[in-house]
This record gives sequence, C-alpha cells and structure tokens, in this order.
Amino acid sequence: MSALAPLLEDARPPTGSSDDPDKTRAMRALSALNFFMADMQAGIGPFLGVFLQQRGWLPGAIGSVMTAGGVAGMLMTAPAGAFIDHTERKRLVVIVTGICTVLASFLILWSQSGVVVTVSQVATAIAGAAIGPAVAGMTLGIVRQKGFNAQNGRNQAWNHAGNMIGAGLSGWLGYTFGMPAIFVLAAVFGVFAIAAVIAIPERAIDHRAARGLEDDKKAKGEASQQQDKGQAQGFRYLARNRPMLILAAALAFFHLGNGAMLPLYGLAVVGAGKGNAATFTALTVVVAQGVMIVTALLAMRMAAGRGYWLVLLISFASLPIRGLIAGTFIQSWGVWPVQALDGIGAGLQSVAVPGLVACLLNGTGRVNVGQGAVMTVQGLGASLSPAIGGWLAQLLGYQTAFYVLGSFALGSIALWVGFGASMRPACAATREPAGPDGTAEGAPS
Repeated sequence: MSALAPLLEDARPPTGSSDDPDKTRAMRALSALNFFMADMQAGIGPFLGVFLQQRGWLPGAIGSVMTAGGVAGMLMTAPAGAFIDHTERKRLVVIVTGICTVLASFLILWSQSGVVVTVSQVATAIAGAAIGPAVAGMTLGIVRQKGFNAQNGRNQAWNHAGNMIGAGLSGWLGYTFGMPAIFVLAAVFGVFAIAAVIAIPERAIDHRAARGLEDDKKAKGEASQQQDKGQAQGFRYLARNRPMLILAAALAFFHLGNGAMLPLYGLAVVGAGKGNAATFTALTVVVAQGVMIVTALLAMRMAAGRGYWLVLLISFASLPIRGLIAGTFIQSWGVWPVQALDGIGAGLQSVAVPGLVACLLNGTGRVNVGQGAVMTVQGLGASLSPAIGGWLAQLLGYQTAFYVLGSFALGSIALWVGFGASMRPACAATREPAGPDGTAEGAPS
C-alpha cells in the first residue's frame, strides 16, 4: 500500500489557490465528468454483444453492426476536433452528446432489428467522437500545457474508475433484473455527467489555450509567428509532422487487433456455457478498468520522467501476449490475465496518446484537430476489428480469431522500434515543448 501512496496522492485533484476558486471548482468537476462520462463514450459497450447474442444474433452480424458504428465515429473524429478548436461552447457539446447517447441506447431496447441497432451504434459513435476532444480541450484550457500531463492522468484514472464501477453495477443489475437494466444505468450516468459539465465555470476555460495557442516565449519559427497573430496553422501541419504520422499508424495496427478482443472473449466464454452473460461481461470490464486506474497513474509519472516512447512500447507489447492467452484459455478464469493485459495496454495509451499529441502540436492552434486526426486513424483499426474478429470466429473458431487479432500489434511494435531514433526525441516532449517539425526543442532532427 505504501508503494501506491504517491500515485494515489497524484490522483487527487489539486486544491487550487484560494484566489482562483473557478479553477479549483473546474478541476473537481472535470474529475466527476470523467467518472460519469464512461458510459457516454462507450454506450453499453461490451454488454451489447451478449445482449444481441441472447436474441439470436450470430458473431459475424454482431461484429458487422459494431463496425458500422466504428466507421461512423472514425469519419467524425477529425471534423469534431476541428469544431472543438473553433467553438467556445465546449460544455454544450458534451451536454448534447450525452443526451444523444442516452437516447441511442434506449433505441436498442425498443427494437433489436438490424436497422435500429445500426442506427443506435452510429449515433453513439458520432457522439463519442465529439466528447473525447471536447473534454481534452476543456482540460487544456483550464490547466494549460504545463499542467496537462498531470491533469490528463487524473482524468483517465477517474474515467477508468467510472468504467469499473459502472460495469460492476451493470453486472449486478443485469443478473438481478435482466439485461435491460443496464441501459437504465447508462442513462443515469449520462444525467450525472451532464450535471458535472454544467458545474464547470465557463470563465475557467481559456479557449486559446484549449486549442494550443497559449503564450509561450519558447515557441519558434512559423508556430511562434502564427501564435503572435492569434492565428491557427492549417491542416497541412499534421501531414508534415512525421512523429504524428508514425504514432497514428502504430495505433491503427494496435486497435485493429484490440478493438474486438474484449467483446469477442465475452462471447466465447458465455457461448461455451462457462459464464453468466451479465456477470461475466461485467467482470471483463471491471478487471480491465481496475488495472487501468493504476496504469494511468503510472503512465503519468513515467511520461514525466522517461518520456512517452517507452510507455507506448509497453502498451503495444501487451496485445500479442493477450491474444495468445485468450486463444489458449477460453475459460472463465481467463478473464483475469486477458483483461489485466487490456488494462495495461489501454491504460498506458489513455494518458500517453493525448499527452504526446498535445506536446507535438503545442503552439499550432490545432491540438484538438490533432487529437481528432489520431482518433480517426485509431478508429480505422478499431472499427474494422469487430467485423474481422467476428467473421474469423464464425468461420475458423474463436481460438484462431484471438491469435490473429493479437498478431496485428506486431506491426505497431515494428513501427515504434524501427522509427525509434526519430520518435524518442518527440516522445520526450513532455519535458520540452515540441518544435515546428514535431521533434523536441533542442533535439536532433
């Protein structure tokens, strides 16, 4: 317990100064928002697969409808990020997306037809595409670039805690009252999330800082000139930034394998009659999210001391091991190692990816566009993963599906190690602001 004490200390929102009550209130509200928005981002998430399975859906069809939602979310992430950079109504974006997510989830209760379920998943994915950049933008606007790494770590810890507790409650409610009760819980979480974002004082958000245009005397070259004029750089900046492109490609490979792993493992174990649909699916989430809380806090400290490169390498390496274990042990106890590895991979990335993007694009005015662009490429992998995994499982069996899905992360590792010489300086940007070419200031290009 003593070893975790420093991490738990970091997880507490700062008390702020007595002369800045708005910032203190905003940071506390951010913690509550990240806790309750867990269900808003994922809807009923992994419970959807077993819910549809109970109503006669096959793995291939379940994977396909999830992919439809993933594609819709992928197409909306970059435009959503651009809109977040432009608008000063970031709180309203979160409120609207919360309402849409709750209504979309209730659509599935009303009808489980292919068209209705697809529409629901598309609406949920579009809402999820907007809420991520909106919360990241508000965080950056409240704590600025200097405090973003630490606050983002706290945000993710609270988010994972919300996912864990929400999943535990969902499992109990599903077991006691049936699967429809899970949808009601998601709606309750949505209402509390909306209340939390309303509690954030609008005046606490600096909208220039929220898009990466805060004053910084260390900014150089074109980024500095654009910042002095209060103008944002164009989208071409993203295409010229090689570390951003490498990061996006590595994440695409990872999520191509990772996206289907959780729902597919639930389907495999429940389909084999080795677990209750609601409680086992809840356990898959609880185990992963519990590990994510700790890994998110560790990632925050690792990034501050060692940079982001090692953090992301460890996250990529977790998936091949996870796929091997999942394919070999389709048993109820397998949830512990399989989902613990999910917690390591996703927990590390939840902190490292937004933090690295914010550093790479600091001073460009396109931080949230960058977040959206990276989420788009992540979404490309994640949206295809359920369809690939579902049809592999249906045609070749679950064991083969897990082995194939886990192997996709080998592409991520190859990219990350192969371009390590150019990525390491950029990944150390948590300690030094990034220059206009995407590398850390003072580092060799």
